[in-house]
Amino acid sequence: MRQRTAAVAALVVALAVSACSGPTTESEPAGETRSVVHARGTAEIVGTPERVVVLDTGELDSVLALGVTPVGAVEPLAGAGLMPYLGERTAGIEIVGTIGEPNLEAIAALAPDLILSSEVRHADLYDQLSAIAPTVFAETVGVVWKENLRLAADALGVPDEADRLLAGYSAKAAATGSAFGDPSAVAVSMIRFTDGTVRLYGTGSFIGTLLADSGFARPVEQQADEVFVEVSAEQLSLADGDLLFYGAYGAEGAEDLTAATAGPLWSTLPAVAQGRAHEIDDDLWYLGIGPIAAGQVLDELAAHAPA
Repeated sequence: MRQRTAAVAALVVALAVSACSGPTTESEPAGETRSVVHARGTAEIVGTPERVVVLDTGELDSVLALGVTPVGAVEPLAGAGLMPYLGERTAGIEIVGTIGEPNLEAIAALAPDLILSSEVRHADLYDQLSAIAPTVFAETVGVVWKENLRLAADALGVPDEADRLLAGYSAKAAATGSAFGDPSAVAVSMIRFTDGTVRLYGTGSFIGTLLADSGFARPVEQQADEVFVEVSAEQLSLADGDLLFYGAYGAEGAEDLTAATAGPLWSTLPAVAQGRAHEIDDDLWYLGIGPIAAGQVLDELAAHAPA
C-alpha cells in the first residue's frame, strides 16, 4: 500500500514538473512571497495566483466572487457539471473530477499555481496536492463560509475584496429580513431529501447562517447548532414552519421528494395546505456555500415577503 501511494505521488509530481516546464512562462506568478496560514499549516504563495484549481463548491463560488476564474474545478457528482446558478461565470473551467474523487493527473496537467479545498473534504490528498502547487485548506465547510471566503481572498492576495463582499452581504441580509416586517416572528423551515434520508437543516449550516443573519426564527427541531438532523418520512410534521423550503440532492433524492410530496402526510402540513411551501434549487440553496449563492438565496427569500 505504501509503495502504491508513493508511486501515485511520484506520478503526480512528475506531471506537475512536466506541465510547468513548457517554453513559455507568461502565466507564472511574479512578486513577493506571502505566507498564508490554513488548516494544514502555512502555504508559501508567490505573487498573485493566476491558475487556480478549486476542489469544492464553496471555493468555486468564493473564487468567482473574488474576480478570479479558476482553470479547474470539480463537479458535485459525475456528469452533473458545475452549478447552474453560476451561469456564464464557469465558462472555460475544466472539470477535474468530482468532489469525492478529484483527478490528480488532470489537476497537475493544468499547472496550477494555487489549489483550494478543505480538510473535511480532502485531508488524505493534501500531500499529493501540495506536491503539485501551493495548497490552502479550510478546516471545514458550510457554516464557516465567511471565514473560508476570507481565507481564499488571503490566498489570492485580495483580502480587501472579501471585506467588500461581506459588507454587501450583511446589508442585503438585513434588508431581506426587514421585507418581512419582524423576521423574528417568521419561522423558516428547511428540508432536504437525499438518498433514503430526510434532513432538516439547522443553524450550523450555510443556509442556517443566511436565515440567522436575516433575523428569521427557526422551527424548534431546526434550532440545534448542527448542519442537519435526520427524520423519518413519517416525521414530516416536524418540517412545518411559517415558510417551508424543500429541495432534493441527486436523482435518488428527487425520487424521495416525489414520493414524499405525493404521500398523505405532505398535504397535512399547514405550510403546504396554505401555499407557504416552496421547492428550491438544491445546487443553489445547499451546495453553493459562498457569496454568490448567498446573494441569490436572499433574493429568492425576499420574493416571498408579504406584499
